[in-house]
Amino acid sequence: MQDPTKLDQPEILSRIFYPRHEPKTVPPPGAVDWEYEAEPGIVVGCRFFVHHQEAPSILYFHGNGEVVCDHDDIGQDYMEAGCNLLVMTYRGYGWSTGTPTVQAMFKDGRRLFSEATAWLREKDCTGPLFIMGRSLGSACAIDLAALHGDMVKGLIVESGFADSLPLLKTLGISPAAAGITEEECFGNKEKIAAVKIPTMILHGARDQLLPPAEAEKLNAASGARNKQFLLIPGADHNTMISTAGRLYFQTIRQFIDSVTGASSWRNTRKQKQSGAKDRP
Repeated sequence: MQDPTKLDQPEILSRIFYPRHEPKTVPPPGAVDWEYEAEPGIVVGCRFFVHHQEAPSILYFHGNGEVVCDHDDIGQDYMEAGCNLLVMTYRGYGWSTGTPTVQAMFKDGRRLFSEATAWLREKDCTGPLFIMGRSLGSACAIDLAALHGDMVKGLIVESGFADSLPLLKTLGISPAAAGITEEECFGNKEKIAAVKIPTMILHGARDQLLPPAEAEKLNAASGARNKQFLLIPGADHNTMISTAGRLYFQTIRQFIDSVTGASSWRNTRKQKQSGAKDRP
């Protein structure tokens, strides 16, 4: 069993997390903010981009150094692609309070999943549920997919990592000096082996922070029978969307449609609308 407690040393945390505090902004058209109390006095703020209540919903854990409002533009792109997007975040990022730690990230992610799914039901968002994580967020997404595969239709990993020790070294941390083993880290490779739901892994072919070999390891370790692996030519760690353009969102939508089947909510809705138009 993974035990990441050793990562929660101040000198290590300062290299793993890059929290950026930003004041709460006015949500753009089609979006609403949602907050939950991670623990007494600690509030985590998220933003929900709503295309339609019956549309597929993606619970999205963003990358390091990013905040919720950074996703206002791509939130619109997801809505145009026919998806709802709930952007999750971490303590100390954006207008969220508290200080991030690895233990808190996993603890909050698990509680957030429970709170978010209940909140979506209250909002009558009945479409299929997917989990997505980018970069650091891949750890939360994989963790939840392994735990809640019965509630989630699919997993999407963008610019993720399999092994933690190479990442720590890239960040300037010496695992040997800190006395940290792979079993005391994030455990993405081990956890994704327990993921049986359809999985798509996206990665930049020129990613130098997390080389494509990390994505290949995740794909090889994945326990999903239905899995897709895509390298984006020319893209590095932070240019997946700018490099792929509209194809990025179309690819995600196609994966969702392949998982949900031909009788998707869009086809059903079109049939209902067509039937209504034909009535005298």
